[in-house]
Amino acid sequence: MTVDRILPTDEARDLLELTTELADRELAPKVVEHEQRAEFPREVLRTLGRAGLLGLPYPEEYGGAAQPYEVYLQVLEILAGRWLAVAEAVSVHTLSCYPVAAYGSEEQRKLLPDMIGGELLGAYCLSEPQGGSDAAALTTRAVRDGDGYLVTGTKAWITHAQVADFYNIFCRTGGPGPKGISCLLADRATPGLHPQAAERTMGLRSSPVAQVVFDEARVPADRLIGGDGAGFTIAMSALDSGRLGIAACAVGLAQAALDYAVDYARQREQFGRSIIDFQGLGFTLADLATQISAARALTLSAARLRDAGRPYSIEAAKAKLFATDVAMRVTIDAVQVLGGAGYVADHPVERYLREAKVLQIVEGTNQIQRLVISRALAKG
Repeated sequence: MTVDRILPTDEARDLLELTTELADRELAPKVVEHEQRAEFPREVLRTLGRAGLLGLPYPEEYGGAAQPYEVYLQVLEILAGRWLAVAEAVSVHTLSCYPVAAYGSEEQRKLLPDMIGGELLGAYCLSEPQGGSDAAALTTRAVRDGDGYLVTGTKAWITHAQVADFYNIFCRTGGPGPKGISCLLADRATPGLHPQAAERTMGLRSSPVAQVVFDEARVPADRLIGGDGAGFTIAMSALDSGRLGIAACAVGLAQAALDYAVDYARQREQFGRSIIDFQGLGFTLADLATQISAARALTLSAARLRDAGRPYSIEAAKAKLFATDVAMRVTIDAVQVLGGAGYVADHPVERYLREAKVLQIVEGTNQIQRLVISRALAKG
């Protein structure tokens, strides 16, 4: 299905056309093989970086494209429709550039051109084995030692853990609670930084997720981002943007699942006619199409608030919650439309279903999104 998009500029329209061309040429033909081998497509990310797609929302002075978030999210949606693992990688990498871009010193921001250009791939180390949703209770500690910090602890569920070139480490430099958390930027070659074996995940198998162990990892003091105690503020601010990225990925995945189910339903015949002509199935597809449009509109509405410099945290939570729940619903129904064919790997809908589940978990579970929204309602 062709999505009717209203774009702010001709440049944005050209950008989406470029994204579609790259996605069809560089992503779609490779996804099955990489997913089967659980192989991360590092060169695909470099290609996207050289095309300018990894730095879309960042300033031109640092190598970005200075595009509105509204446009960036539509790029993510297109990528997710071809290969969710790549779209998620772009979202995570963009999130990983955020601390330096938004809170870094001018000296630290000299690193941004290589980050944004895709020559350096980022990881965002916030969650821990015993503390995912309760980020303020993290226990990874950084102790000042001369001209650096010694970081000790374990981070969990880290996308790009084994393949990243830089790591944002959220760690405790002070007392308990959010005010004791800081953010350090570590290079891949940091002594004492040890990515572990990749997790065996249900979906996104070409996206390496693993624990990262820090054994007195020495990080230079000039890699402290935003000052001592600024880490929790940085993390929460970044997650607001990251939730919009995941919402856009969910919309793209749901659209791909719907498109495949519709094409199948047009071609599949039973009792002498296409199954899409049976009202029970046709109405199901109509409901799914409506829900996807609503998820897209909610996501882009939150992005426009961000672009306008207005508060958008609650709207980002709503978008992430709704879009990822829609993706789960659409992919389940897409498998049902195909019947037995939907349950085998010959058709991509079984992969879409496995992939949709993780979107309800990452960047804050959907239960956490409901908590964020309900607390805002309680405060009036």
